Amino acid sequence: MGNAYCVMCGCVDQASVGVVEKWGRFDRLAQPGLHWFNPLAGECLAGILTTRISSLDVKIETKTKGDVAQAVLEELEKVMGAYGYNIEHILMVDIIPDPSVRKAMNEINAAQRMQLASVYKGEAEKILQVKKAEADAEAKYLGGVGVARQRQAITDGLRENILNFSHKVEGTSAKEVMDLIMITQYFDTIKDLGNSSKNTTVFIPHGPGHVRDIGEQIRNGLMEGSSAHLNVE
Repeated sequence: MGNAYCVMCGCVDQASVGVVEKWGRFDRLAQPGLHWFNPLAGECLAGILTTRISSLDVKIETKTKGDVAQAVLEELEKVMGAYGYNIEHILMVDIIPDPSVRKAMNEINAAQRMQLASVYKGEAEKILQVKKAEADAEAKYLGGVGVARQRQAITDGLRENILNFSHKVEGTSAKEVMDLIMITQYFDTIKDLGNSSKNTTVFIPHGPGHVRDIGEQIRNGLMEGSSAHLNVE
């Protein structure tokens, strides 16, 4: 511990602790206050340690109203002292910087706020675009599912109609029922085109022969699709 204090009494300051040794060996800690020691018994105050957190004294330049008032007072004393005046105190009501300084400070604050606002705006637009793309993808997926279900329902309905008609009407084949359904669908399509307000002029080949051609094209397409499916398998 270094040098020992061989005295009868010692005072330990606040926020400190004393180290008491007896015959050169640690004996106890002395709390803040007055303590008595017996040098004849080998007791002594070996040292004092602070219990405060380590600190560093530094000078920081701050510009508060009090600092400005003190600086103005010192400058006035220098100037007015030459004329025999002694200034004891000044009253600092408010600090008004130069207009150019205030303008520069306002521009700096505005620029910082604009920068922060642009960052937030960019993040918001990014989130909006991502959510829009996700919604578009989900809508397309659901639209595709709906179209597939619609076509499946139409196919199931046509199959059921063909089977019911061929069983109930004797002497009819599935091909004849299919031709009848196709003719009905053909006339329904013409009716829908005529009732639409967005159509101006529509050229459609009309006649029984054209209906037969359309039916053959559809059947050929179905047969080619079935053949291609079998070849792939």
